[in-house]
Amino acid sequence: MPKALIAMSGGVDSSVAALLMKQSGFDCTGVNMRLFSNEDIGDDGDKSCCSLDSIEDARSVCRRIGIPFHVFNFTDTFKEKVIDKFILSYENGYTPNPCIDCNRYLKFSKLFQRMEELSCDFVVTGHYARVGYDEKTGRYILSKAVDTKKDQSYVLYNLTQEQLSHLKLPLGEYTKPEIREIAEQNGFVTASKSDSQDICFVPDGDYGSFIERYTGKKYEKGDFTLSDGTFLGRHEGIIRYTLGQRKGLGVPYAHRLYVTGKDFENNRVILGTEDDLYSSYLTASDVNWVSIEKPTSPIRAQVKVRYSQSQADALITPLDDNRVKVEFDTPQRAVTKGQAAVFYDGDLVLGGGMIE
Repeated sequence: MPKALIAMSGGVDSSVAALLMKQSGFDCTGVNMRLFSNEDIGDDGDKSCCSLDSIEDARSVCRRIGIPFHVFNFTDTFKEKVIDKFILSYENGYTPNPCIDCNRYLKFSKLFQRMEELSCDFVVTGHYARVGYDEKTGRYILSKAVDTKKDQSYVLYNLTQEQLSHLKLPLGEYTKPEIREIAEQNGFVTASKSDSQDICFVPDGDYGSFIERYTGKKYEKGDFTLSDGTFLGRHEGIIRYTLGQRKGLGVPYAHRLYVTGKDFENNRVILGTEDDLYSSYLTASDVNWVSIEKPTSPIRAQVKVRYSQSQADALITPLDDNRVKVEFDTPQRAVTKGQAAVFYDGDLVLGGGMIE
């Protein structure tokens, strides 16, 4: 009987993933990854995936379906690879996606190590995406989930062929309402639990305050200006602003203003019109090709530059040093350094990289 290690956050998705794997005939073990404590992030709530309540919810599901449950302490790796990198990125003018780093360094690195140590065959997560195998190319492939509203393939573009060969994503064929119904039918305590926030260690969504609280630093106020240097007002610290932001600027002007750039050398946040947010191309580094071999010549594909944005037709040209240039058929809004550019052919994930 094949053995599966189930990553269980204490939410409804991973709960049902565990059940589906057991029903499919796998010898399952549920595991919770302890990534941080609430004290570490200055939060006293119980809604995060690392709270004691969430751990107990995961344990309750495992007990109900009759599989063992363990908690793995990965706090040191999470601090180094996710939280510290998140802060350093903001300090250097990037807007990171820590969920991608968590998947890369925790779920599909540390957890895979534990899979091997425990002589398991597969790691299982509650992500909405699909893994397949292409007989013609001899490659494992990653595709979007059936439920396109919940699809999470964007944050999985770093997966390698070796990882895909030992990964099961049982929710990829289901819709979210179907998953909740399965949880309710089986009496899971997680059945009506709300979806977790994207960034688990910033529960209130205030990145600037989290960084100042976590580091003990105070980021100096500076100037809001137009691109030509025209002074517009004072900002509350450059790390508090992201490209495309409109709310919370507090700058009176004749028309709507958006954050269109950041000048770290002079501690300036540059504002402009919505038209100033559009870009016709980008370059991306640290590119990983998932479902296809690395191309040697330009290819046509659809590209997503943010998790919530739609795909856009583009030409992707391979460059040196594992980089690519992406030229859009139609300019795209708020292409942001530090976010991922992920390449698709329809539902198929071709690859992706970090926007420079």
